[in-house]
Amino acid sequence: MSGGPISTSASAARHLRLTLAVGAVLVAVLALAAGAADASTANRLHKLDRQLHRLVGLVVAGPDGRLEAGPPGASALVQRRGRVDFLRAGVADVKSGRPIRRNDHLRTASTGKTFSGAVALQLVDDGSLSLDSTIGETLPGLPAAWGAVTLRQLLQHTSGIPNYTKTPAWQSYVAMHLRREVSVTPEFLLSFVTGKPLEFTPGSAYEYSNSDNLVIGLMAEAATGDPYDELLRKLVFSPLRLNETSVARGLQIPPPYVHGYDVAPPAPPEDVTGLFDPSLVGAAPGGMVSTPVDLNRFIRAYASGRLIDRGTRLQQRSFIQGAAGEPPGPGHNSGGLALYRYQTNCGTVLGHTGNFPGYTVFIAATPNGRRSVVVSASEQLAKDAKPRIFKQMRRTFRLAACAALRR
Repeated sequence: MSGGPISTSASAARHLRLTLAVGAVLVAVLALAAGAADASTANRLHKLDRQLHRLVGLVVAGPDGRLEAGPPGASALVQRRGRVDFLRAGVADVKSGRPIRRNDHLRTASTGKTFSGAVALQLVDDGSLSLDSTIGETLPGLPAAWGAVTLRQLLQHTSGIPNYTKTPAWQSYVAMHLRREVSVTPEFLLSFVTGKPLEFTPGSAYEYSNSDNLVIGLMAEAATGDPYDELLRKLVFSPLRLNETSVARGLQIPPPYVHGYDVAPPAPPEDVTGLFDPSLVGAAPGGMVSTPVDLNRFIRAYASGRLIDRGTRLQQRSFIQGAAGEPPGPGHNSGGLALYRYQTNCGTVLGHTGNFPGYTVFIAATPNGRRSVVVSASEQLAKDAKPRIFKQMRRTFRLAACAALRR
């Protein structure tokens, strides 16, 4: 006996059962995926936490036989969309034993160059400057040999202008003014190299130079008539609500703050927080002060290009392969306009590194700004001065970036 057509009600019931079954499977799969993602995130954060503690407690013999030791304190703020984790090891202050907090102030070191980039590129957007604006056009008082150098080349460290911080004369001047408040202008700092020839033809090579950033600030002032501090406040600090970020003056850092140290075992750590006035390296940006929370907010906006137009953003992300900052960041480094690209084994982030007596800092975010990281240590670490410890610092950068990224 052949069966007749299934009734509408029976068909609907069968369809409903099938839909519910498929839905249950999907829910189970999504739950498993979410659980796996949570487990992966927790595992990466655990690795990062272990690395922070290892870095702080590490004492090793360097290549020259002298002991190298890790910083008294280190921290990492990691954000994945709306979730923020703050990991820390060691202390903010050796004397009190106080732990590091996410709102503690610290010196931004060369990560402040990204703030300069944010100012300059916004001035490009509004027509006050062009990436092809030259020193000769904007700052005719600087050496004629620098005249053809463009803003683009300054932002990308292809200017060829010598680095004043590498001159023996500047180093001697700093040594004579340790723990003394001074008032030093960018023009004075540039005077240490104004009599020297260019290192190479502008645009023909890459070489990291702190002099570039001083000239960027002077070009911004000349183009607008505003003091550079005011431009930072108007174009960066206020729009992003960076209420704890400022250009430091004198030897002090606003409290509460992470103390910076020089660590040379077997001697105890020496507090170098107020070793020298930040104007000796250019108060903006070298001596800027911020917090992990503010730096995180800033780099999410800057790396995503939210502060600038699409066309300017494309120019900013024209990277030179292998160009690295000082110190280098994680993975393979490439240099853009006041921004570096770090390609790691778990993904790519954009940001900047920096070091300053007592501090090493790394800030980065994904190109869409949704995932970000801020790492800091209370000791100046560099691959040349403390290679074994810096190797662990750079590993900390990578693990922090991986904690922020997807699988």
